Amino acid sequence: MTEEWSVHGLEWTIKELFVYPNEYIYWSIQIVMYPLMTGLVAGAFVLSSLYHVFGQKDLKDMAKFSLVFSFALLIVAPMPLMFHLQQPLRGLEVFFTPHFTSAISAFGIVFFTYSMIVASEIWFVYRRFFVEQVSSLEGKEGIGNTLKRFIYRMLTLGAYDISEEALRKDERAIKILAAVGIPVACFLHGYAGFIFGSVKANALWMTPLMPVIFIMSAIVSGIALCMLTYIVIMEWKKFRIRTSSRPRQLTAEEVGGAEVDLVKKSSRYLLGFMVVAITLEILDLVFRGYTAVKSWDILRSVIYGKDFVNIFILQYTFGNLIPFVMLLLPGLTVRRTAVALVLVIFGVFMMRWNVVIGGQAFSLSFAGYMHYHLPVIPHSFETYKEGLFGALTIAVMPFVLFWGINKLLPSLRYK
Repeated sequence: MTEEWSVHGLEWTIKELFVYPNEYIYWSIQIVMYPLMTGLVAGAFVLSSLYHVFGQKDLKDMAKFSLVFSFALLIVAPMPLMFHLQQPLRGLEVFFTPHFTSAISAFGIVFFTYSMIVASEIWFVYRRFFVEQVSSLEGKEGIGNTLKRFIYRMLTLGAYDISEEALRKDERAIKILAAVGIPVACFLHGYAGFIFGSVKANALWMTPLMPVIFIMSAIVSGIALCMLTYIVIMEWKKFRIRTSSRPRQLTAEEVGGAEVDLVKKSSRYLLGFMVVAITLEILDLVFRGYTAVKSWDILRSVIYGKDFVNIFILQYTFGNLIPFVMLLLPGLTVRRTAVALVLVIFGVFMMRWNVVIGGQAFSLSFAGYMHYHLPVIPHSFETYKEGLFGALTIAVMPFVLFWGINKLLPSLRYK
């Protein structure tokens, strides 16, 4: 392999007009997935906290589910960075040597702090379940029951008191952890926006609104993904009830009724956060045009020319306007909500794409452009990591982890 072909970014970068020889699209799809995944973590946790902190009892059924789902997303959140690094072991230095001298180094402190908060909250929420499982499995034979009893006994951490007083203390601990976790979750994702917003050399990224825009869109994406996953799970439950010959505690109609009711209530909160997120993005766009700094000419050619379809058609129209109208119209159904949620998640993804990829679309010479072609069929490990299949790997991992965690922590239980 020649030195030329060893340059990171050369295989998916196409240059136009005058571009410096050492300029390429260095930050590719994995850096798009990174703020997307951390945003989903923050949004899912905020949704669970709406019940635990603010007492929104209409979200009680969604709270436990979104909390466990947030933990599964949290485990995957650093993986895009590990995929992107040429030497993945370097990524561990962020966790073992955290400090606040740089934004990415602070990630180690914030990530571990948030991980401990989420893990502790999950333990308090499910402590009673752990104790009850240990008691119910006592005396049952079989390797599977023995293994499950051992796991649940370990998860109790020796705390077997499930009296009313002990459970009240658990509730207080949950509320405190959820309240503390909200700003930490926002900071976890806000710092990703801070990294982009503090890059003075890039005219598109340098704005103090970037962290706030990232946080609000993160909450939108997290709520939308939790709602969509909840709908899929409940629809699967209804299908299994209808096709099963065994008696069930609930009928398919009862499960469907609970699903529709919770979806309608959750959509109201999603609409509120969507209004704030869209307003901030439009405000940033208007402010850039009004101030018209030196770099505005090249930014305008990118925003209103090169990336017009990505920004105004895919992101704002299909990702914001259409789902907003669909959720706002009366007579909301589960099917219509599911389509709207897919579009919302797509819109947030396009926002991340337009920030990361669009921010590298113009040369620092302000006289040329670079186009990113996503590697679809990998012909090397590099094109796999930074291509379509690498992004799909990251996207699937949280659901696989959630499926495994849900075997021990059933987040959707009906009594």
